[in-house]
Amino acid sequence: MSGKYTLIIAEKPDAAKRIAQAIADKRPKRLEKRDAPYYEFTVNGKKHICVPAVGHLFVLSPSKDHNPKGWSYPVFNLEWVPTYTRKETNWTEKYFKNIQELAKDASDFIDAADVDTEGEVLLYNILRFICGVKDAKRMKFSTLTKDELIYAYKNMDKHIMFPMLESGLTRHTLDALWGFNLTRALTLALKNQAERGFAILSTGRVQGPTLAILLEKELKVRKFKPKPFWQLLLRVKMDGAEVVAVYEKDKLWDKAKAERIFRSCKGKDATVRAVQKRKYRQKPPVPFNTTDLLSEAYAQFKYSPRQAMAIAESLYQAGFISYPRSSSQKLPPSINYRRILEALAKLKPYAELAKVLLSKAKLQPNEGKRTDPAHPAVYPTFEPPDLKKLNARQKKLYDLIVRRFMAVFAEAALRESMKVTLDVAGHKFIAVGKRTIEPGWTMFYGKYLAYEEQLLPELSVGQKLKVLKLEMLEKETQPPARYSQGSIIKEMEKRGLGTRATRAEILQTLYDRGYIIGKSIQVTKLGETVTKVLKEFCPRVLSEELTRRFEKEMDAVYAGKKKRETVIKEAQKFLIDVLEEFKKNEKKIGKKLLKGLVEARKEARTLGKCPNCKTGELR
Repeated sequence: MSGKYTLIIAEKPDAAKRIAQAIADKRPKRLEKRDAPYYEFTVNGKKHICVPAVGHLFVLSPSKDHNPKGWSYPVFNLEWVPTYTRKETNWTEKYFKNIQELAKDASDFIDAADVDTEGEVLLYNILRFICGVKDAKRMKFSTLTKDELIYAYKNMDKHIMFPMLESGLTRHTLDALWGFNLTRALTLALKNQAERGFAILSTGRVQGPTLAILLEKELKVRKFKPKPFWQLLLRVKMDGAEVVAVYEKDKLWDKAKAERIFRSCKGKDATVRAVQKRKYRQKPPVPFNTTDLLSEAYAQFKYSPRQAMAIAESLYQAGFISYPRSSSQKLPPSINYRRILEALAKLKPYAELAKVLLSKAKLQPNEGKRTDPAHPAVYPTFEPPDLKKLNARQKKLYDLIVRRFMAVFAEAALRESMKVTLDVAGHKFIAVGKRTIEPGWTMFYGKYLAYEEQLLPELSVGQKLKVLKLEMLEKETQPPARYSQGSIIKEMEKRGLGTRATRAEILQTLYDRGYIIGKSIQVTKLGETVTKVLKEFCPRVLSEELTRRFEKEMDAVYAGKKKRETVIKEAQKFLIDVLEEFKKNEKKIGKKLLKGLVEARKEARTLGKCPNCKTGELR
């Protein structure tokens, strides 16, 4: 192909701008067509154009020749179609057209998408379907800082990352096969029973097992029956301060026994029987990977995983943090720890803390076990923002990332626990004190810690203490806590469900489908019905083991140990068996789904019990 320039294709507009600004001989020229930007410039005198996509410009869809009867299943013939052909994403057409026109005069192509399976798949589709080529040079980077982009350009790979691409294409195909077939099966079973008002019901390869986990916890909460217990508290005076000691058995299940102990101890003073002190060191936390970051953002700010990822993505696109989709809990020396800390020292909130670390002779991060072949853990770059220009949410998440980064280089915290055993009429009560002797890493990350500090005075064995009050409290056991949006993301990672890039979206899909509600996640009647129907008639669809098996298969594709086509054929064979079983029971399934849908709509209309009669329901 005879052409006039090198065409660099970036994943998003902000990335295209930063790449152009970083590698250009002089300030790049910003051009615009169809209200979408691209950049023209030279590198060592050679003309380049950097044009952005906006994420995936192609999506898998059933082939048009799949079935002349229309919406049916099974469907195994899939094709990639432009996202702009769908109403909800038709705004992507201008980016598609710009790349299409610019590709005509390009002499060569550079893949500058994010370095992960999603980035490689979206760029490969652009290359083959729009540009008419199946390979390109590859820039690889973990931050959008000027230095790293220049390095990535000068040290480009000659080819795109085919192992990563193959793994990504396998994942997209498997997810599409599961989604199209099972969604159609569920929806058509319901439609054949419902005369009107039927709903689109979906499940997926990871969505189904995740909902099953949530329902398992939901049913435990619903079935939970509280059990009464009694607790004895002793309020004593220690060196002028009031301290609470708890009876040695925290829960007394026999009320009569609790009352006997209470009567025996009432009106009597306490004697110190034992004092035990223990000093221990708490190591710093490990660097953030995606799951840890999303979980902590939820715990600290109540940002949903999807919100937190969007905020992190905006900080990455601006060059302020590294790529936020990473499994790694490691920070390699190549990122230049000292340079980052020197940059952070120029920001007022972090100046003094950064100087403490910079005074160390050696900077050694406390790292976790998880690794990622493409990216290190999430960290702030040496191109920090003007904090005044960040919005409130960006500022909070950036602060969290910065303080976590600094904490991993700090010393262990030295803590002391003190356990005091008190004797009252032959009965033991325990008071526990905790204090920090050397703050270590907590000095950096302390604002995000719920650290318990309970100081107890120096006491000696045999010392008498005045009892201020003895209390007998009646309590009940509490149901198990439901999953939060942060804890379910961690649980998915622990069980090998989904990837760092997909977990937040899978969770959001469950909300969007009306299967779950609330921040303390509750499974709705609809979500419960879909899961129970699948569990009864095709339980393998909900199998975590099966999902993990295919995850391993995709790893094998990435490692070159297995062919994409082989894994897809295995998936098709599995789905054929499942869908045949589904068709045999379609009528029963449809009836149960319809009943659940009716109950779900009734549940959605119900506001709660009437405050007056306490029995009727408000609607």
